[in-house]
Amino acid sequence: MPEQILRRVLTAPVYDVAQETPLELAPLLSKRFQNQVWLKREDLQPVFSFKLRGAYNRMVNLTPEQKAKGVIAASAGNHAQGVALAAAKLGVEAIIVMPTTTPPIKYKAVERLGGKVVLFGDSFDEAAKHAKQLMQQNGLTFIHPYDDIDVIAGQGTIALEILRQHPNPLDVVFVCVGGGGLIAGVAAVIKQVWPKTRVVGVEPEDAACMTEALAKNERVVLSQVGLFADGVAVAQVGELPFLIAKTCVDEMVTVSTDEICAAVKDIFEDTRAIAEPAGALAVAGMKRFVEKYSFSGLALGCIVSGANMNFDRLRHISERTELGEKREAIFAVTIDERPGSFKQFCELLGRRRAITEFNYRYANDQHAVVFVGVRTEGGRAEREAIVQELRAQHYWVEDMTDNEMAKLHLRHMVGGHANGLDDELLYRFEFPERPGALLNFLTLMSEEWNISLFHYRNHGAAYGRVLVGIQVPLQQQREFEVYLKNLGYPYENESENPGYKLFLKPFSVQR
Repeated sequence: MPEQILRRVLTAPVYDVAQETPLELAPLLSKRFQNQVWLKREDLQPVFSFKLRGAYNRMVNLTPEQKAKGVIAASAGNHAQGVALAAAKLGVEAIIVMPTTTPPIKYKAVERLGGKVVLFGDSFDEAAKHAKQLMQQNGLTFIHPYDDIDVIAGQGTIALEILRQHPNPLDVVFVCVGGGGLIAGVAAVIKQVWPKTRVVGVEPEDAACMTEALAKNERVVLSQVGLFADGVAVAQVGELPFLIAKTCVDEMVTVSTDEICAAVKDIFEDTRAIAEPAGALAVAGMKRFVEKYSFSGLALGCIVSGANMNFDRLRHISERTELGEKREAIFAVTIDERPGSFKQFCELLGRRRAITEFNYRYANDQHAVVFVGVRTEGGRAEREAIVQELRAQHYWVEDMTDNEMAKLHLRHMVGGHANGLDDELLYRFEFPERPGALLNFLTLMSEEWNISLFHYRNHGAAYGRVLVGIQVPLQQQREFEVYLKNLGYPYENESENPGYKLFLKPFSVQR
């Protein structure tokens, strides 16, 4: 089978529509991981993904009768654009069935290329089943995204380019895996030319169909598939890719959502390009692989497979990146509900540690549970050290860094109306993003004033946005105004903000 793939790769006319993409050294990743890290930039294709290679190589081999009747495909997005572009080039009508979860940037791009989009089902597999029904009803030719020898050969042309572009054999090549067409084509070529090069497939932890298949030596169907990396959200690997992978893929690696988000940032910092989650999988896998084996001085290739992502998803990715890089830990900590306890807690964490987030809302007059994020560099070991330090000072602490509910929801839900609070003022501040800015805010504050609400999140800008509720007796409000002026931080009084009155203002003073 690999020999057949190589022969077809050598004659694939993909450059009618595709470009030869660069293999670029990633200097920051290389320095950080002490290996030469090379990025194969398939995100630079005309449809911002490698998929047009396989789609065109399959469709150029259609018979005149098949071309006249038209084609149909099922895709989460990138294959769809490849089919639409190939159809436009060949003058063929194309229907693309896409899951209803497909990002608008992908299905709108298909429509712009002339493809007819049908949104159906919640996953690729449901969309594929519907596409095959339409195929039978209308006599169309189904263009499979990965389980087709011509599609696999088209994707394999990426490996030929890598062979030409890098003068010596790479030590490891990392490839994202969905249905398996890309890794099958790349591995089949590389193993016949550079047999000592390790080919490593990378999948999300919640969509690891190839990992499961190779472990059980048979194709499996996942009961559930995570949709974050929608470009590889496949429940069962293809039959042909699985046969090739059994002989040509050396190892599989799975990565978390947070690690994928961190890889998106890594690629951006080295290239100023934004990969989609599936497009960043190879880099995420490379990082996990290097961490696992602790090697250095090797040449590592990562295929950046695509860049079709809704801009709105960057908000979520940015939020999760620090956790994926193991540079942030989040904790739930119980502190005494009394003036000065917040300052004492921050002093214990120390000026050397930057607090990235602090969420708190008054609940009762005995104890307060705070949600706190801390910048870390030492990974799990430093997290455990922080927990031990706090517990030694009799704080109740729960490490929430790996708690998915906390990361997705809880951090945004700390708050609400409180009972028994009088004289609360609400202010919005801009803190300079430097260690000690929060502690300076607390040190200058009178210990007679109680902080009843606090929300702070570092978003990587020059200033951190902070919302603070403070109990200031009426007779001390002039003194409080002096404190605000001496603090030197930009601020805005939000005590009359409708949002405060509706969602946060204490019940005891509701009008």
